[in-house]
Amino acid sequence: MRRLFGILFALACTALAVAVTWPTLFGIERTFPLAQVISFRLPLAGGFAAAAALALLFALFRPLRVVALTVALVFVAAAGVNGASVLQRGTQSDALPEKTATSLRVMTWNTAGEATSAEAIAELAVAMKADVVTLPETTIDTGARVAELMRDLGQPMWAHHAEYGTTGWDATSTTVLIRPELGDYSVIQSSLDGSSNTSTVPSAVAMPVSGNGPIIVAAHAVAPRQDYMAQWNSDLKWLADQCATDNVILAGDFNATLDHMTGLGEDGGTLGRCRDAASESGSGGVGTWPTDVPALLGAPIDHVMATPDWAVTGSVVLRTLDGSGSDHRPMVVQLERTAS
Repeated sequence: MRRLFGILFALACTALAVAVTWPTLFGIERTFPLAQVISFRLPLAGGFAAAAALALLFALFRPLRVVALTVALVFVAAAGVNGASVLQRGTQSDALPEKTATSLRVMTWNTAGEATSAEAIAELAVAMKADVVTLPETTIDTGARVAELMRDLGQPMWAHHAEYGTTGWDATSTTVLIRPELGDYSVIQSSLDGSSNTSTVPSAVAMPVSGNGPIIVAAHAVAPRQDYMAQWNSDLKWLADQCATDNVILAGDFNATLDHMTGLGEDGGTLGRCRDAASESGSGGVGTWPTDVPALLGAPIDHVMATPDWAVTGSVVLRTLDGSGSDHRPMVVQLERTAS
């Protein structure tokens, strides 16, 4: 009986480790509560390592030795795979390459509403030479003020937005700033009235009216809280649908890591035909949320993505603004056009 119990316990530990480490094997990467757990790969690796060490202590007792060593081996493997996934996506986040005349820089920052000042946003956007700035949880009033400040600093921008009602809750507004050199833009009506949009907090789909600039989607998916799992799933699928055409840049707060996006890509893309810029340029393992934990322990849930018309030349997750007020870190990506 003791031997049977040991076998069952080892199998249960193995099933748990596989489910958490490789949830796509079972198609459960977007289910509660696993979706929340797998957002933090490096802490998971540490947890499995600690569990392996505990199992090795139990291995000192002869009757438990075989089971304990088996469980320890499983947990060591799980710790290694989780840690390796972070390293494989990249932990570099130091600097961008020199901007060229043809480069496009995209900055995204969930500002947590009034927690981040317009001055801080404008100064960062100008310092990073951003051509497109997507700002989830930012009202159009703040966005217009940012554009004015950027103009005064020598880098004018047009401000656009989508908003759900007038609740006074900044999360119901998403703003996008676009340099005039990219042409005239307009947020599409279905994005404004919510007839085709993310479910609970808005995304803004800005279409070029003139010029040959990309479609710009300032993304904001609802957080995967227990009561919002269905909406979160539909938001990710809606965002994937925005990447069906050739010339799209998708940037914002997805409230999802790359693990959650498994199965939502097409033609080698991460979401639809859009590819994740950070993971392609060595910073995809750097956490963007929350700012009160070290970046490598956080969840990389903010992204800049682009269709194959754009090549990624660099990305950076900025860790120097963790005290600015927002609980998200800003990300800046540099792109080069591959198609005329």
